[in-house]
Amino acid sequence: MKLTLIRHTAVDVPSGTCYGQTDVPLKETFPEEAQAVLENLPKVHFDAAFTSPLSRASKLAAYCGFPDAKPDARLMEMNFGEWEMKCFDQITDPKIQEWYMDYINKPATGGESFMDVYGRISSFIEEMRSSGYQNVIAFAHGGILMCAMIYAGLATPQTIFSMQPPYGGMICIDLPTD
Repeated sequence: MKLTLIRHTAVDVPSGTCYGQTDVPLKETFPEEAQAVLENLPKVHFDAAFTSPLSRASKLAAYCGFPDAKPDARLMEMNFGEWEMKCFDQITDPKIQEWYMDYINKPATGGESFMDVYGRISSFIEEMRSSGYQNVIAFAHGGILMCAMIYAGLATPQTIFSMQPPYGGMICIDLPTD
């Protein structure tokens, strides 16, 4: 089974903002960025299309020809809880230092850890592997793509942040089926 995951295009929030599951707007460059994604899509028939319910992913899905992509909450970005929409360097929560030391296992206050996100995307991928689909496309977020790369053995939690796909980036993963 082939799983194609696409990260949404650039968002219109200040650099350094912790926006996770907040439904933020896209930059004015969306049409050009989305067109580049569309032109780079694999030329195959997709048996199923899924999207994060957040508009930055579903808008790209619709632009790329998948207006009926099925929303799946497991494809949402990390929930940063109380830190959502705050600049990282202005978060005064003392737990942020613990999170910086072990973001893989420590959740954001009122939110998730990286491993929580990994659990969500693992559940999605396992369901796809046993679904009978041959080609699946999913529109999601950077954290989701990174967790999928770990699931596929392309990286480890310790190395993944040096491999984060850019806005509009795409990864294609070949997965054995059940």
